[in-house]
Amino acid sequence: MFERAILHLDLDAFFVSVEQQRNSALKGKPLIIGGTSARGVVACCSYEARAYGVHSAMPIKMALRLCPDAIVLRGDMEAYSRQSKIITEIIREEAPLFEKASIDEFYLDLTGMDRHFGCWLWSKELRQKIIREVGLPLSLGLSVNKLVSKVGAGEAKPNGTRLVEAGTEKAFLAPLSVRKLPSVGQATYKKLSFMGVHTVQVLSQIPPLLLQREFGKPGLGLWKKANAIDDSPVVPYSDRQSLSTERTFQQDTIDVQFLRDQLTGMVMKLAYELRQSQQLTSCIAVKLRYTDFNTFSKQRKIPYTASDRLLIQHAHELLVRLYERRQLVRLVGVQLSGLVQGNPQLNLFDASEEENRLMQAMDRIRKRFGQGAVRRAGG
Repeated sequence: MFERAILHLDLDAFFVSVEQQRNSALKGKPLIIGGTSARGVVACCSYEARAYGVHSAMPIKMALRLCPDAIVLRGDMEAYSRQSKIITEIIREEAPLFEKASIDEFYLDLTGMDRHFGCWLWSKELRQKIIREVGLPLSLGLSVNKLVSKVGAGEAKPNGTRLVEAGTEKAFLAPLSVRKLPSVGQATYKKLSFMGVHTVQVLSQIPPLLLQREFGKPGLGLWKKANAIDDSPVVPYSDRQSLSTERTFQQDTIDVQFLRDQLTGMVMKLAYELRQSQQLTSCIAVKLRYTDFNTFSKQRKIPYTASDRLLIQHAHELLVRLYERRQLVRLVGVQLSGLVQGNPQLNLFDASEEENRLMQAMDRIRKRFGQGAVRRAGG
C-alpha cells in the first residue's frame, strides 16, 4: 500500500491535440502552434515536428529551418481554455483532492484510497473517462510524490501510463538524463554536463554541499530531486477569477508621468503573480478616483497574456483614455480578469524569444531578492 499516492495527469501536446481534433487533416503532420510573426516562438508542437528537433520556446524561424514543411498555426487560447475547463470539471467530480498545475497538467492526491479500491485501477479508469468524454490523448504517472509522478507521466508519453511502485523511485529516476528532472533548464544542464553529470544517478551521488557551492540555493533542490525526495503537497484548486491592486496617494496629484509610473509598478506586480501561479489574463481594467471621490474605470479585452510589456502598454493606453478631467487624482488601480491556467514563461503567441528570456531573467531576480528588486525602465 502507498504511504502517499500522487497522480499526475498530463495532456499530450495539448494545443496540437485540440487543433487536430478540430481539423482531422492536421493529424500525422508536423504542426507548430505559436507566434506567427518573424520573431515568434513555439508554444507547442506535434510529435512529428519534434522528430526534426523542434521544441517549445524555440524561435519559429529556427523551427522552420529544422522542419520546412511544418504547418504553423496561431493558437486559439479560448478553445484550449474551454477544453481544459471540461477536463477540470470531470476531475473535480471524481477526485478527493486535486491541483491544477497548468492548463494541461493536474496533480491528484489519492492517499488512503487503497483502503477501499486500488489507486492504480482508479487512476486508469479516470484517464479512460477523460479520454472517452473529451477525446484528447492523456498520459499519467502514479507514485509516492509529485516529482516522480510528473517524470513518470513524461516517460509514459505519448498517451500512456506509468506506475512507479513505492520504494522504487530512485531506481526509476537513476538511468534517466538529468534533463528529465523538472526545472533543469538549458543553463543548468550545460553546467552539469561540464561537470560530467549526465544521468540522475550520477547527480544523486554528488554531495549536496558541493551542489550548493556550484548552484547556490537551487543546488540542494537538485540533490533532492535526483534522490526522489519531494514532500510538496497537492494544493487544492480554486477558480480565481481576477487579480487587482490599487494605491491611494498621500497627496492628490495631476502628474501624469507619476500616474504612469505607479501603473507600471502595479502591472508588473500583478503580471509576476500571474506567472508564478501559471495563469494568463484576457482583460485589463484601470481605475481612477479623483479628489472629489468620483471614480471611473475603463477595461479592454486582450489576447491571453502574462507579459509585463504588453500589459503595461494596455494600462498606459487606458490611462490616456480615462484621465480626461484633468483634476487631482487620489487613487489609481489595476485589475486583471478572465484568468485561465497557462504557461507562465510564454506570452503564448505574441512574445518574442528575447521578451521571454527577459521575463524569465527578471522573475529569477524577483524570486531571489523580492518583487521590488527589478523593474522595467521607461515606465
